[in-house]
Amino acid sequence: MTKPSYLKKNIAMMAIFGMTLGGNAFAQGNLDKAEIKADMVAALEWQEAHPIFAAAPTDWTNGAYYTGVARAHRATNDMMYMAALKTAGYNNDWNTYDRIYHADDIAISYSYLYVDMTEKRKGMVDLAPTTKFINEHLYVPNQWSNPAKKGGVQDILWWWCDALFMAPPVITLYAKHTGDNSYLEAMHKFYMESYDKLYDKEEHLFARDARYVWTGSDKDEKEANGKKIFWSRGNGWVLAGLALMLEDLPSDYEHRDFYEKLYQDMAARILELQDKDGLWRTSLLSPESFDHGEVSGSGFYTFAFAWGINNGLLEQSTYLPSVKKAWTALAECQHEDGRVGWVQNIGASPEPASQDSWQNFGTGAFLMAGSEVIQLLDK
Repeated sequence: MTKPSYLKKNIAMMAIFGMTLGGNAFAQGNLDKAEIKADMVAALEWQEAHPIFAAAPTDWTNGAYYTGVARAHRATNDMMYMAALKTAGYNNDWNTYDRIYHADDIAISYSYLYVDMTEKRKGMVDLAPTTKFINEHLYVPNQWSNPAKKGGVQDILWWWCDALFMAPPVITLYAKHTGDNSYLEAMHKFYMESYDKLYDKEEHLFARDARYVWTGSDKDEKEANGKKIFWSRGNGWVLAGLALMLEDLPSDYEHRDFYEKLYQDMAARILELQDKDGLWRTSLLSPESFDHGEVSGSGFYTFAFAWGINNGLLEQSTYLPSVKKAWTALAECQHEDGRVGWVQNIGASPEPASQDSWQNFGTGAFLMAGSEVIQLLDK
């Protein structure tokens, strides 16, 4: 497949200057901003040339990927990223995906909102589909937001922890963009439902969904080592989503303290679970089940940790060594052609990844991580 025309110039420039891609961004323990940027560009180029999605170009997989592209543009101001965002938006007619009741299908709007807030040419982005989705998703009852029965897997609106990345950051950014903070109260209501149902206050981690919540019964799902099942990417969705939300929540928002504490409590627990090689295993409490780390969850954690340092919510002395180890390991998972490997495929529980397994949301996590890591160098 031919690479998009807006990527060709950069490929040529990289060839001229002999940039080395993949690995060694922390040569001798030092951050190398140029190498990190080169790795990020290579990931973008490869992913744009190899489009993939689960259902449609507007689905959650592209939503997560283009969130990473938006964050990369925010950190670098490299117009390659903006070109990719605009191209995707135009091709999608700025639409969401189809299921108004489903948080996954609004994730793509993070990138639309970012373009509209960043682009000087007003009126280019059509936010009408995003507005329609958010209003119906939050305010029109459906079988999960106003359920007829309780106690099942799908008895709340955001019944799986991934949803806390897909919808709340979009709603928070939309409220900031429009100046209408009433959306934050509706968002908080549904967030608390998920928190109350899925958050384990002993482990400071989220169950992926109700199937993995321990009740004290012999029927509770367990790892082979007898411990609770906590999925790395699932908790990565939540922690990265919290960082995105906190960036856009008003400083005087009445529930801000709740989100800051949740973010810090989760970060502290995730820090304890990092493997010595820098990556996190797909099963957080049963790392021995897998012989290699996984990139999508690890990328989201790296982003969240670096964001916390950059924004004064995490202590640099505590979290910077983790970020350095994590980025070094993430860069080693990138192939020479820019593809980001070791990404667990689409799923809902801990499963293995391989050197050659890749997904667009894994590239998005990689770009999110790099976007915050390079900003550490400006501190």
